[in-house]
Amino acid sequence: MSGHSKWSTIKRKKGAADAKRGALFGKLSKAITVAAREGGGDTEMNPALQLAVQKAKDGNMPNDNIQRAVDKGTGAGADAETYERITYEGYAPGGVAVLVEVLTDNRNRAASDVRYVFSKNGGKLGTSGSVAYLFERKGVILVPISEADEDEIMEAALEAGAEDVETTESDYRIVTTPEDFATVREGLKEAGIAFENAEVTMQPQNSIELDAGTARQTLRLIDALEDNDDVQEVYANFDVSDEVMAEVAG
Repeated sequence: MSGHSKWSTIKRKKGAADAKRGALFGKLSKAITVAAREGGGDTEMNPALQLAVQKAKDGNMPNDNIQRAVDKGTGAGADAETYERITYEGYAPGGVAVLVEVLTDNRNRAASDVRYVFSKNGGKLGTSGSVAYLFERKGVILVPISEADEDEIMEAALEAGAEDVETTESDYRIVTTPEDFATVREGLKEAGIAFENAEVTMQPQNSIELDAGTARQTLRLIDALEDNDDVQEVYANFDVSDEVMAEVAG
């Protein structure tokens, strides 16, 4: 489980303030609207929309909000802004590679904001292609160790089409191709196995172990990027021990 994933899990467990939840819903709505505009409003025929809607449901976004976002993308609702997809690449303290996925209606503002966040927090914005090769898109499903024994998890996951199952101190980490993610997720649900997180993400092919000081700097940069309204996702290739994460999150 990468350092970024650990940190995201800790933040979720601590709970989000109303303002944070409102910002999250705004980002989820934007992703749904763009997916619906690009591939239509039928989740059965539009895998990108299916993923966006599922992520919104996982974030407890009301169904009415989800439908409004779909309608906005298909033209059934009010006219929406035209959003552009942009990926920025850079480095956090300690040489950590960072990918930033953006949906924006103003390319110049987004570029300026992302560059400012990197420079203010000890990072550096890179050129296109500078770090993207270090990541691979994968589905990742986290199941708590307490949910089932390893053999049961392994059997259910692999039968559903998972590529791999990794065991950590606190979770089983089930890895899938993006295409098989929804099928594996449903297979686990049908087997009665609950999971704490499931998403299609950019998985680093290698990671950099950070000490507490560098981890704090890196997480400060990631948090600042995630607080930006245009930023949809942030991925990074760092790792930290549970002891260091406990110190950083304390």
